[in-house]
Amino acid sequence: MQPIEPISIDAIYAARNRISGAAIRTPLIPLDVHESLPDIWLKLECLQSIGSFKIRGAANAMALADPKELAGGVYTGSAGNMAQGVAFNAKRLGIPCRVIVPDTAPQTKLDAIARLGATAVPLPFDEWWAVLRDHGHPDERGFFVHPVSDPSVIAGNGTIGLEIVEDLPNVATVVVPFGGGGLSCGIASAMRSLRPDVPVYAAEVDTAAPLAASLLAGAPVDVSRLPSFVDGIGGSGLLPEMWPLASSLLAGSLVVTTQEICEAIRTLVKEAHIVAEGAGAASLAAVLKGVPQAREGPVVAVISGGNLDPRALTTILDDGIP
Repeated sequence: MQPIEPISIDAIYAARNRISGAAIRTPLIPLDVHESLPDIWLKLECLQSIGSFKIRGAANAMALADPKELAGGVYTGSAGNMAQGVAFNAKRLGIPCRVIVPDTAPQTKLDAIARLGATAVPLPFDEWWAVLRDHGHPDERGFFVHPVSDPSVIAGNGTIGLEIVEDLPNVATVVVPFGGGGLSCGIASAMRSLRPDVPVYAAEVDTAAPLAASLLAGAPVDVSRLPSFVDGIGGSGLLPEMWPLASSLLAGSLVVTTQEICEAIRTLVKEAHIVAEGAGAASLAAVLKGVPQAREGPVVAVISGGNLDPRALTTILDDGIP
């Protein structure tokens, strides 16, 4: 695949207009936990109707698609949240939707896919990852919405950056969960145009942190992957076409443990009355751990999703790790 070209601010503004009927403008709220910590703000994408930011990119990609291509339906490859984003928008348009999911996808997300009227097609993780790498599956028909490396998806995600700058003009640092880079690079694209002085960091989990390893190596590398309850991030490698964008836009990768993510989830429940899934809380975990060489001023943690299995939440609130 060809490297993804930088996303223009005009494309992000245009995306905002297209997705206004599907995605909401999510709240940006302060988190007051301890005076020794930085001024922390939470961008609550977990409050989207599907519980995830993915509704933005899916809506923009499908709005830009040729109606003739959409007529045969849509499909995507997703661990659960992009599945819901595409399924939600397919339901709005009255077209069929199929979702290729890893066979480790949590039941909570599979149930949500079914409620939205889509069909889940489980595959072993490596075969599922090949769908993302190859931008489709030979046995599927219809319009393929890539969950990460589609410029229209990235532009839709970038609308979050517009809202952060508008709602918190003095923002100093932004931390974003990193799965494939579509969210962090979208937000960083907006920041690069509107506030080039504001660094955007990725947050990864140590069970699989391909961006951190790739930044260290100076090129995309594969890493060993240990499955965990943090299912929305933590792939075994970077998509090569995303490397130029991620390496040029992101200030670095902040790697956290599953224990630190659990602590962040407990903090969100107790202090902000918000439920985040593992991937969604990775950004706050990184902020609470400490951002190296952080600039003075407000730090925004993007809480990317809230689709956490209730049983996992119970375990976490009991001070365990699912």
